[in-house]
Amino acid sequence: MRYQHQRFPFVRPPDLNGRPTRAPVLIVGAGPVGLALAVDLALRGVKSVLLDDGDTVSVGSRAICWSKRTLEIFDRLGVASRMVAKGVTWRVGRLFHRDKEVYNFDLLPEPGHKHPAFINLQQYYVEEYLIDRARDFPELIDLRFKSKLVDIERANDGVTADVETPEGHYRLEADWLVACDGVRSTVRGLLGLGFVGRTFEERFLITDIKMKADFPSERWFWFEPPFHSGQSALLHKQPDDVYRIDLQLGPEADPEVERRPENVRPRIEAIVGDRPFEIDWISVYTFQCRRLERFVHGRVVFAGDSAHIVSPFGARGGNGGIQDVDNLAWKLAAIAKSEASESLIATYDEERIRGADENILNSARSTSFMTPKSQMERIFREEALAMAATEPFARRLVNSGRLSLPCLLDRLSLQSEDDPGFLGGLAPGSPCLDAPIIDNLGNRAWLLNEILGHFLVLSFGHPVDVPHGVAQLTVVDGPADCADGHTRVQDADGLIAQRYGGIPGAAYLLRPDQHVAARFVKPTAEKIATAIERVLGLEAA
Repeated sequence: MRYQHQRFPFVRPPDLNGRPTRAPVLIVGAGPVGLALAVDLALRGVKSVLLDDGDTVSVGSRAICWSKRTLEIFDRLGVASRMVAKGVTWRVGRLFHRDKEVYNFDLLPEPGHKHPAFINLQQYYVEEYLIDRARDFPELIDLRFKSKLVDIERANDGVTADVETPEGHYRLEADWLVACDGVRSTVRGLLGLGFVGRTFEERFLITDIKMKADFPSERWFWFEPPFHSGQSALLHKQPDDVYRIDLQLGPEADPEVERRPENVRPRIEAIVGDRPFEIDWISVYTFQCRRLERFVHGRVVFAGDSAHIVSPFGARGGNGGIQDVDNLAWKLAAIAKSEASESLIATYDEERIRGADENILNSARSTSFMTPKSQMERIFREEALAMAATEPFARRLVNSGRLSLPCLLDRLSLQSEDDPGFLGGLAPGSPCLDAPIIDNLGNRAWLLNEILGHFLVLSFGHPVDVPHGVAQLTVVDGPADCADGHTRVQDADGLIAQRYGGIPGAAYLLRPDQHVAARFVKPTAEKIATAIERVLGLEAA
């Protein structure tokens, strides 16, 4: 590994000195998902204890592709600018069949977005930046390395965890426990929970190599390339002159044999030619498309790979985990502050199981196209690839991994029905779209940076009546005069009107996770209050 791993020391917790802790939220696993959850909770004023049995960030680049929606979430958490500065930005993908390019695609063809379609950045950098960010909240985030969860006792009002450290065991009480401890989740094992779904037979080799090369910042995918006959291959560029290469091996491949450097090197040389390179990291994996039946088990909640796993093609694993956090943190915070009914946590199950199922479906379809299991599937793939070169409709049939997109939450329980007559724009359950704005000081900025972790009424043309304490942002066509105390922004390039379909006097109610909760043609404070109560599970109160 060329990355210099910092070792984080064990710090003796007060629990070992006879001062037991009760945490509002106990998080197990300090990967990107667990760290992001701790930061998100801290931004909402909720304390957490974060346990990890290791003492450093991830070994190997692991997750590398971070989508625009995930970057928008990371922006709210305060780490996106650092990620984008370090990462490799890309938006173009090229698809090859044998030695010919079939077609290419642009993942962000329109202007007016703060963040790129994707960046490539090794997981260890993401964890490093999140740990640095967590250090900004010493009173709210208690990050405990070399602390291994070994047992759990559950009760109606919380959990008690048994924690093993280099200096002894202690017991830690918490109102909620969130398992962010990955595919081999200790928490899932302690609760005796298993995954449902499919494990595919095909094996794939992931290799990160360090080399000087002039490959562009694009996603290149091959079906049956001449350098790896009959199989598939993927090439991605990462920071620090590191390249990710994925190679299909077939179901009979022996993982131990295939990951030996002396066997990996000839495969890489066949791709990159005679230029010098160094092997940085090697892993062999099988496709899995599985999840827990439920993500919420009393006061224990699962997020990220502890809850669901998919194949790497499509970048839906890490991005899906961060979107779990985006959905969960505000709900846990609202419950912890007695602002919401505890029943709100059930909607995490409802909404993120939809997201997981969407990711699993796309991942399974990718697997079937990439590794045909029958003669008919193979014929279909050959014909789709042949037509895609000249027929745009056929390109939708070619599947090298449907890349991560945010999940729509339409027609689920937290969304309110539209006022009659609201046409166009973003339907309830949609994630908000970014757009350039001009603030009252005349500075260009971004709409999503004004929607930061709380309920917000987005009104158009002029302010509307809102319930006491609810923030409002009004989009206007002319200068953003805020002299009367109402916050206004100017639609800098007309893209807010285009994307939101906002007519004068209309309004959106936006959730704390930047999703649309309701839309109103004729908003009133009473209508908005009712929609908020629906979101928080307080309708019957």
